[in-house]
Amino acid sequence: MDRRESRPEESGFLKDLKSEEVEYDDKVEYQGKMYRVPYTMVKEVVFSNLNPVELGSIEYSARLQYRLLLMDSVLKAKVEFIRNRITVTYNPPEAKNRKDKISTEQLIAFLAKEGVNVNGSSISERDVDYFEEIYKYQFEPASIREHAPYGYTIQEWKRMKPEYQKKLEEANAAKQEKFKNWQDGYLEQHPDVAKEYGYVSNEEKPTSLLGKLMGKGKKKEKEKGFWFHGV
Repeated sequence: MDRRESRPEESGFLKDLKSEEVEYDDKVEYQGKMYRVPYTMVKEVVFSNLNPVELGSIEYSARLQYRLLLMDSVLKAKVEFIRNRITVTYNPPEAKNRKDKISTEQLIAFLAKEGVNVNGSSISERDVDYFEEIYKYQFEPASIREHAPYGYTIQEWKRMKPEYQKKLEEANAAKQEKFKNWQDGYLEQHPDVAKEYGYVSNEEKPTSLLGKLMGKGKKKEKEKGFWFHGV
């Protein structure tokens, strides 16, 4: 029996989206293009000056961090046993998105159930731009996470970088030119390979029998372990 006619034309998820009364603006513009992101603004809370006895040990703190990360409403979590501090990035109830949400009070209650009591005077919160501070940091090229070379400050590196990049480009250009000259020389010495790749030498000279015999021995010694790539 063909059941295709009885199947819904659209998924249940799309129907739920259309039935929602609230329309969420989940798109951001970046470099002239629009992208859809799961979050816009989220929150980060830091619980500091915690009781080291309640954190137990490094192993227990690691397990607590893992249990925090199991929550769908928690984006990032870091439990620092040495510093007696817990940092959580979470999706707050007032956030305009369709993801699971949690409040600071619920996080405090969760930590209390895990045996860690939070002192209200040691709580600091801030808003976090998800696209700028989380998404781009993880998925953009490594240049956005640039660090100064060892032994230099970031200010010194910023002054040195233009000259360094100029020298790097010159060195790469010289390397490419050297490789191109070597390529041309190789093809001139190997007419069979040159013919296969359509290369025509400007100076084709006939090789004597003695030259072939002498060149053959030299070539074997020179090209021992040689791999030609990218003619």
